[in-house]
Amino acid sequence: MPLVENPFAALSRVMHEPNRLALISVLAAAVDGLSFSDLKQACNLTDGNLNRHLKALEEDGIVSQHKEAAHGARPRTTITLTPAGRRRFVKYLENLEEVLQAAVAAVGSPASISPLIAPRPNRA
Repeated sequence: MPLVENPFAALSRVMHEPNRLALISVLAAAVDGLSFSDLKQACNLTDGNLNRHLKALEEDGIVSQHKEAAHGARPRTTITLTPAGRRRFVKYLENLEEVLQAAVAAVGSPASISPLIAPRPNRA
């Protein structure tokens, strides 16, 4: 039974953009968040691109930014995934999995499908 009537419509546009998906994925694994420079390096983005994507994600309540004064240097910015952002990301992944499973079923034989998206057999 599908999680939603139309799984394509359930894919969050703000998360589905490839760079934002990368940012959220990296932040999901970093419980204490990441510095701006570490996140920039992990996702291979420029300062401007990262700022633009973080602004969109922050406006949507998915991430938060915390600036900390550093002695004699620029403030250190730490970016974290918000609790609501984490829940929304899990829901997004569930919907994406449903879309991918439907695509696998539509294509046909699992032997002709990449092992990255082919359904995995139940291991009992």
